[in-house]
Amino acid sequence: MEFMRRNVLYFAWLVAVVATLGSLYFSEIKGYIPCELCWYQRILMYPLSLLLGIAAFYDEHSIKKYVLPLSIMGMLVAAFHYMEQKIPGFSGIRPCTQGVPCNKDYIDWFGFVTIPFLALIAFTLITALLLVFRKR
Repeated sequence: MEFMRRNVLYFAWLVAVVATLGSLYFSEIKGYIPCELCWYQRILMYPLSLLLGIAAFYDEHSIKKYVLPLSIMGMLVAAFHYMEQKIPGFSGIRPCTQGVPCNKDYIDWFGFVTIPFLALIAFTLITALLLVFRKR
């Protein structure tokens, strides 16, 4: 447990970097065009890669008060996006009016893993790491 507590910022940073690189892989290499809600999730995730990296390097745990709002908002956007894809009643709510529809599934692994689901997992992991493992 002490190892996790000492390195929580590095683990949270690693999750943010993997999520950032994953989103860039899907858009730049696979050619998937991000929808409007995907852009909001990117806007909330990309700064986490930078902020958590700097905070981990300097062991600056006070960054949590700036990072947690971004990750919690990201969780909410990703959860809404995932529900729009998987729950028929949510498809009537249309935040995406131009471009790629937000309910489009580019990937659907095992019948439930989609890109917004992956983002939701990343935001949830970052939030949980920062809330559960507090520096003494």
